[in-house]
Formats: sequence, C-alpha cells, structure tokens
Amino acid sequence: MGIPVSYNLRNLVVRKTTTVMTALGIGLTVAVLLAILALVGGLRSSLQSSGNPLQVLVLRKGGTAELSSVVTQANFQDIKFKTGIARTNAGQPMASLEMVTVIDLESVDAPQGINVTLRGITPLGIEMRDNLKIISGRWFQAGQREVVVGESIGKRFPGARIGQRLHFGRGDWDVVGIMSAGTGASNSEIFGDLNQVSSDFQRPEALSSVLLRTTDAVAAKALVNDISNDPKLNLDAMSEADYYNAQTSSGIVIESLGIFVSIIMGIGSSFAAMNTMYAAVARRAQEIGTLRVLGFSRGSILFSFFVESILLAALGGLVGCLLVVPLNGVTTGIGNFVTFSEIDFNFRVTPQIMALGVAFAMVLGALGGLFPARSASRKEILVALRGI
Repeated sequence: MGIPVSYNLRNLVVRKTTTVMTALGIGLTVAVLLAILALVGGLRSSLQSSGNPLQVLVLRKGGTAELSSVVTQANFQDIKFKTGIARTNAGQPMASLEMVTVIDLESVDAPQGINVTLRGITPLGIEMRDNLKIISGRWFQAGQREVVVGESIGKRFPGARIGQRLHFGRGDWDVVGIMSAGTGASNSEIFGDLNQVSSDFQRPEALSSVLLRTTDAVAAKALVNDISNDPKLNLDAMSEADYYNAQTSSGIVIESLGIFVSIIMGIGSSFAAMNTMYAAVARRAQEIGTLRVLGFSRGSILFSFFVESILLAALGGLVGCLLVVPLNGVTTGIGNFVTFSEIDFNFRVTPQIMALGVAFAMVLGALGGLFPARSASRKEILVALRGI
C-alpha cells in the first residue's frame, strides 16, 4: 500500500515558510540556467535564420569573415556570370558585391562605444535578403550619404534613430530608415550605398565579399566547388547558412560558463533541499512511526519522502521559470568573435527551455531528497513514536 501524493502536498502547504524559502533557492538556480540558455538560444536563432541555403558567400582564400576579406571588382566580374547563378526578372545575375567594415557607436549599455557592422550594399543585395523590410522611414538613395539601421541598432543606440546623424568615414550620414530582418543578423547592421561607403573608406576596389543566389541546392554546391577550386580566383566560397552557423561559436563560451555556474549553484540548492528534508524527517518522527503502525512499508515511506522532495524542487523549477519569463523578447547584444563587432538579438525563453529548467530542478530535488528519505524509511517504529 502506497502513501497518497496528497499527503506530501499537504505537508508542503503546512510547512509553507520552509517550502517557499527552499523553492526560491532552487528557483534562482534554475533562473540563472534558463537565462543563459535563453541568451544562447536567441543568438543561435538570430544567426541560423540569417543564412539562405540557396545563397553562396564568396570571400578571399582562407578568409573566415567578411570583415577580414578582400574581393576586388575584377573578381566580381569573373564570378557573377558563372553557371548556376539565378537571374532577376530583368535577366541580370543575382550577384551582390558588398563591403563590410565596423564603426564605433555609443549605446545605452556602453557609452564608451561599441563596434557595429557597416555594410555597403546595392539595391540588388537588399532584394536578395528575402526577410528584410523597412519598418520605419525609407531605404537610402544611391549616391547619397544616407543609411538604414537594423531594428536592434535603432533600439539600443540613441544616436542611430531616424532623423539623427552618424559620423564615420569622411563626414556625417543621415539615418533615413529602420529595417527589420525578423530574427536575422541584419538587425545588428547598418546599410549604406556601396559606392558611397567604399569611397568614404577609400576602398573602391578592395571590397569584402560577394553574395550569390543559385537556382537550386545542387547548383549551390557545384558553385561552391567551382569557385573554391579555381586557382585564378584565389577565393573561397561557402553556403551563406554555413557561414552564419559557424558564428554561433560566440555563444559557446557564455553557455559553458553559464552551465558551470548553474551546476555550482545547483549543488548548493541540492544541499538546501537535503537540509529541508532532513529537518522534515526530524520533526515528523512520530508521524513516520504512525505510518509504520498503519501498515505502510519502509519502501512506501522512502518513496513518499523522495516524491515530496521532487515536488518541492519542481515548485522551485516553476518559480525559476516565472522569474525568467520577463526576459523573453528582451534585446541584448554580445561581441561576435568572428566579425569583431556586436551582434544584437532577443532572449528566447521557449517551452523547451522551461521544461529543461523544471527537469533540472527535479534532478536537484532527487539528489537532495534521496538520503533524507532513506533516513526516514529506516526509523524503527518504537523509536519513531517516541519522536526520536
């Protein structure tokens, strides 16, 4: 005969002060873990949603980032008519020559300034980014000192809002629009006219990359091999999706550190749960003896106290979820070790992450409740009835 779970729930309610304090301790541990996972999840979502598997990015041979790459106008002319490249309705190859650099901007979090990606681009390059749209203002005009900023840039950099002026290159640039790329990385970039940007930075020939749209996945793979194996070009090509996936390394250090901190805090929380359950066993000695007299076995008592510890921890897990839910959708940014600039993204507190947090809490409860439950089950009937 097993002890009903309602017995455990009633005990948690009766000891509400101890229950709340222990659950809060476990909840804080879970909240730290979930905040880190939500941050890394947001970063990964931003980068993974940025790459189109039908698009190929071309960089210099051995280059790992657009910022450190050099592609010339002559390279572009050699590449853009290769087999497998899709064409626009007007019959032009879908090939975008682009220039990428960084500029220093003051943000609400870093008044001293942060590196932000500036991209010189053509209208065709904007068209090739299917998820990109203007949400306020307008696109820049060719030949003008105008820029459009990503949605996250507009939120976090007061000087990068419509009507403001940014100073970089050879002078001031008017912010004329704000663009959204959904959850994509372009939300962390500033776009300007390719010719004007490259002229300001005295790089009319030494540009950064070429983005190509292919007709299908087979053509994309063939084009990557064709460009990478052509000794005359001295260039590397890769899927745009692969390029952005490689940048998720920025979150690995944060994720590892966060998990390490959560484990250390989890050990402390597990001991807190253990102390709580040991105290419960000591206070409920006569109760345990009564249960034995009523015919409940040692195994039933062990299982009952073990379940009670897990329920206590599960409550802590739910508290942790509630603490971290307000972070969902909050915009933040971290340094990208590949591009040497900041990438902005939103925290993503998903149901899967919250389920993982509750499971983590229950593991802590299981570890903290095992020995007290065993202690409760081993009490002799007469000793327990005496309250010893």
